[in-house]
Amino acid sequence: MPITLDKKLPAVDILKSENIFVMDNKRAIHQDIRPMSILILNLMPTKVATETQLLRLLANTPLQMNVDFLYMASHHSKNTQAEHMKTFYKTLEDIKGNFYDGLIITGAPVETMSFEEVDYWEELCQVFQWSKTHVYSTLHLCWGAQAGLYYRYGIDKIDMGDKLSGIYWQKVEKPYSPLMRGFDDCFLAPHSRHTEVLLKDVINKTNLEVIASGEEVGLSILSSRDMREIYSFGHLEYDRETLGNEYKRDLKAGKNPNIPSNYYQNDNPESYPEMRWNLAAATFFSNWINYAVYQETPYRLEELENDVSFYGYL
Repeated sequence: MPITLDKKLPAVDILKSENIFVMDNKRAIHQDIRPMSILILNLMPTKVATETQLLRLLANTPLQMNVDFLYMASHHSKNTQAEHMKTFYKTLEDIKGNFYDGLIITGAPVETMSFEEVDYWEELCQVFQWSKTHVYSTLHLCWGAQAGLYYRYGIDKIDMGDKLSGIYWQKVEKPYSPLMRGFDDCFLAPHSRHTEVLLKDVINKTNLEVIASGEEVGLSILSSRDMREIYSFGHLEYDRETLGNEYKRDLKAGKNPNIPSNYYQNDNPESYPEMRWNLAAATFFSNWINYAVYQETPYRLEELENDVSFYGYL
């Protein structure tokens, strides 16, 4: 898929080296189609790595796509240069008049805090509220999924005790969901979190469907029937070495982390981890773009403001 990006974005050179097609704005305007508009709210501290991971997975359809990056103005990023944020990211104030086919809300390393303790929680709630009338389908990832469920349905996260970190099997619970097209009965996905959401709360407080779950991970993917709300508690977007980098970071910080499960050969951190979830990741993101966004979104995104049924549902 031709992703239209600022050619100075660090991810561009990486994606081009992987033969992933990206185009600059000058070339994009000569294509006589309405490109899809995707907004990524990147809450991860490793901004450039997360940008690259998500853009790589969005590049699996022939659809032209414009991508904007959003950050929380109420939060100071300690791990990314201010110039990068100023050049490539926008605030809610910048984009509040825009409409988007899809929104991705990433995870964030704030799980052990209550939602209200997070310094940008109020601003994130504003994004959730704004998205009701300005975004067609929202894909929430990990903590972003927990935050979305808490905001919309009052479902709180539950501490798991030990951190869930590793590569785990998930079972497809709704094989006829468009999100699961092309999946086998079971698939592997990375998880990296301290908290979980309980099935009983989802059943009692929402009309969401459980699309995938696992014996070790619990709930894995939830979706509304119209796929305008999707919640994924894993990290299908992770690179081969992301879990390893997190493990070494926590080890260096003296947190005494467990070795990620099913990740290193023979649980040897010196070994090179095998990539065993790339096909599931590519299929899932392609399905979201194709079936939840492209096939359903109105040609004129401004019509979202008049979609009373969706506004009322949330």
